[in-house]
Amino acid sequence: MGKIRVKSFDESENLEAEAKKKAKREAKKMAKEAEKAQKKTPVETKTPVEEVETAKETVAAPAEKAPLETTQTEESTPSDKDAKKTKKEKFAKKKTLSARIAGNRKLVSKNQTYPLEKAVGLLSQFKTSKFDESVELHINVKEKGISGTLNLPHGSGKTLRIKIADDNLLSDVEKGKIDFDVLVATPDMMPKLAKIARILGPRGLMPNPKNGTVTPKPDEAVKKLSGGEIRFKTESKAPVIHLIIGKVSFGEAKIMENAKTAITAVGANKIKSATLTSTMSPGIKLQIQN
Repeated sequence: MGKIRVKSFDESENLEAEAKKKAKREAKKMAKEAEKAQKKTPVETKTPVEEVETAKETVAAPAEKAPLETTQTEESTPSDKDAKKTKKEKFAKKKTLSARIAGNRKLVSKNQTYPLEKAVGLLSQFKTSKFDESVELHINVKEKGISGTLNLPHGSGKTLRIKIADDNLLSDVEKGKIDFDVLVATPDMMPKLAKIARILGPRGLMPNPKNGTVTPKPDEAVKKLSGGEIRFKTESKAPVIHLIIGKVSFGEAKIMENAKTAITAVGANKIKSATLTSTMSPGIKLQIQN
């Protein structure tokens, strides 16, 4: 007969004991890992309170220095706005009116026009500067290209530098030397002057037969011009004529006669508006009667 193996109760008990031992070993292992984790926690991690204190210590120093650095930078390098304010302040100081100018401006209204006689009277009331100011007439005409000559009864009070064109003068002008107010030329010099027309033309210095500066008798033309004859012409870019019609020291009567002569020469019907003034005085708008 074959042998029959019977499982004993002792064998089953051994299996149960081994299972319990295995469970204990796993429990001990887990316990050790937990202990290790607890030991590492104080070193690697910090409590919320500790984290806050550490952050304060780290950030405090730079935060306190930042405002100082910013202030120093702002003081050493002013902003664009500060620079603009500084320029404006300087400009405002330069624009400050003197008591003389402020007083003169109170005597005349910017929005009112005055008859010539009244305007000349106001001009004589202005407080003048230390030098003998020129009396000026600024005329806005209705169109460009108006020009001509006029003889002021009492002269302009200005000494004109008048020269007669020759080869030496042409050479000086080509070099940029212009030391005259009026140029007189003979007809035979005109072809030579054409070479420097680009220099003389824009300045209104080119001789012209219409205003008597081109003549076979230049010496006579010089005498006329020296005696008070002046030329006038509108500006190249605007229909405006600027005239010097005397000095403040002339007095009201002489200034009146010179102003009337100038307005008549230009043509009252061609004038849009006119202003009478001296070198340092405010302008006085005139009533022009056609």
